[in-house]
Parts: sequence; structure tokens; C-alpha cells
Amino acid sequence: MKLDLTGCIVLYQNDREVLLMAINSFLGTDLNLKLYLIDNSPTDELNDVCFDTRISYFHNPSNPGFGAAHNIAIKDAIKLGSKYHVVINPDIYFSGDICKTMICYMNINEDIGMMMPKVLNEDGTIQSLPKLLPSPLSIIWRKLKRPVNSYNKFIEKYELRFVPSDIIYNAPILSGCFTLLNLNAIKEIGMYDDRYFMYFEDWDLSRRMHAKYRTIYFPQVSVYHKYESGANKSGKLFKIFIKSAIAYFNKWGWLFDKERQRINRSALAQFR
Repeated sequence: MKLDLTGCIVLYQNDREVLLMAINSFLGTDLNLKLYLIDNSPTDELNDVCFDTRISYFHNPSNPGFGAAHNIAIKDAIKLGSKYHVVINPDIYFSGDICKTMICYMNINEDIGMMMPKVLNEDGTIQSLPKLLPSPLSIIWRKLKRPVNSYNKFIEKYELRFVPSDIIYNAPILSGCFTLLNLNAIKEIGMYDDRYFMYFEDWDLSRRMHAKYRTIYFPQVSVYHKYESGANKSGKLFKIFIKSAIAYFNKWGWLFDKERQRINRSALAQFR
């Protein structure tokens, strides 16, 4: 039977109960699907979460990074003939058959390369995850958050917070916490760039996808995200963040990036 959908969760010493919420959310559909669990943990003690025949577990203790681990699943999904594939963080959960709704929209709009739903905090407030393409200054400013008045004006524009929350639109950057990928588009533009161990791999993929396909924010459905913002709390993760930021701007350009300016102007023009 042909697969309607594949999905993948990359694991690393996750809380079992939180992980099970993500797994059960994805499996709660009548779509014919397969879920990959790529476990980058040192041990395979999480392998007992494979309670369903639709789950495929792969222990990957070499831990090549977030994007590289997802690429393992994406390659196999393409080999199996899946047309759509969902990248899911282990701290995501939702109710209802949101994947079917998103797939239906993609089927009607074949120029879409990737989509993300509205992402909510557990208290129901919206996480501002769609963005314009970043500059080095925007990364620094998001960390400093000063001076307050100038920062507030900047963040309203950069994170597209001024856009009404129910509008479907084409965003240059989509978050990788929950992303529906059109695998035909992935075959054309490529998978995650594994030079990023963690952080910026989703922004890099979004930028490459946005150059040839629409990258759609789809707030008609929503998921909950137990957002931790690890790079703001852990020195180790912050160093990884900085290394990935350097890799990103080395690839796409630091201060001089005419393409970034053009893409951001085009994104803002759709709201005039």
C-alpha cells in the first residue's frame, strides 16, 4: 500500500512521557503513514516507545546532528515513494487530523515546497516563528533585546508579528519544530545541510526552498510546542548556536546579501 505520509522525530535522551505525546499525536490519523524515530542518544533505552507497527526505530549514537539525522529518514521516505514528510520535534503535540488538512492544501497548491502550522505555547499564546531572512544584526538584536523601543519595532517586522494571526502567507523562514515537506521539492533543492549540527538548519532549508517554491505559514491548524530556548540557558548549546550562525552567514553572506534584501522586500509586499 502506498504511503500517504511519513514523519520523523529525532531523539536525544528525551523525556519519555513528552515524547509519547508527540508520537501519539502524529499517529492519530487514518492516513497510511510511517514514523521514523532516529535516536541520537548514547544508549537505545528509548526503543521501547515503538509500540506500533507504523513506527521504525533507528539507534544513531554517533549523533551527527539534528539535520543529518532527519536526512536518514527523508532518504528512506523518498525511497518508499512517500510524497509528503513531516519533521516533528519531540516536544510537539496536537489533537485532530491536522496533517490531512495540510496535505489537502498542498495537493491543491503544488507550488508549495514546505508548510508549518500555527505553533502555540502551552498556555495558548502564539509562538512567532515565521520570519524574514536574518541578518547578523537581527540575530544579535534578538539576544540583546535592547534598547526596548527600537527592539519592539524591529521584532514586529522581523518576526512578522504585525500580520493578522489567521492569514495564510509565504514566509521566507519557517521553523523546523513542525514542518510538512513536499518530497518532490526536496529532491530538487536538497535535504538538510549537515554542516549545521543544530540550529539554523531549518532556516537554511527554508531559504533554499523559498527560492523555488512557496514556503507557507498555515494557521488554519495548530500544534503545541514545549519551547525550551536551550541556547539561552546552556553555555554548551549557545556555543553550538554561534558555530551554526557563523556557518549560515559564511554560506549566504554577512553584511552584503542583495538576495536577502530582495526576498524580504517581496515577503513584506504581500501584506500591503
